[in-house]
Amino acid sequence: MVGLTGFEPATLSAVALVGLLPPEFHSYRQIEAATGVEFYFATPHHSWERGTNEDTNGLIRQYLPKKTSQANVTQADCDRVAAKLNSRPRKRLGYKTPEECYAATR
Repeated sequence: MVGLTGFEPATLSAVALVGLLPPEFHSYRQIEAATGVEFYFATPHHSWERGTNEDTNGLIRQYLPKKTSQANVTQADCDRVAAKLNSRPRKRLGYKTPEECYAATR
C-alpha cells in the first residue's frame, strides 16, 4: 500500500521494505532489529531493481505531475491519491487491490 501510516509493527513483519539510503534510513539496522523487517537497498540508478516502486511513482504522477510545485499539496490531497491508488487493481497482485491484499493479512 502507498505509505505506512497506521501500520502496526507486527503487520510489517512479513514485508520487505525497499529503499535507497537517504538520511532517514541511516538507522535501518535498529529498525530491522526492532521490527523483524529486513531492508533491501537497490543499486543507485538501477530503476529495474525497484519495479513496483517505479510503477507506483508513475501512478502517483498521474495525480501529481513532475515539475509541478508541491507547495500547495495538502495531506488531504495525499490521502485522496493514496485512497485511489490503494483501491486500484494491480496486475502484480493478481488484479486485486492493495486494500484487498492488506485486508487478507489481518
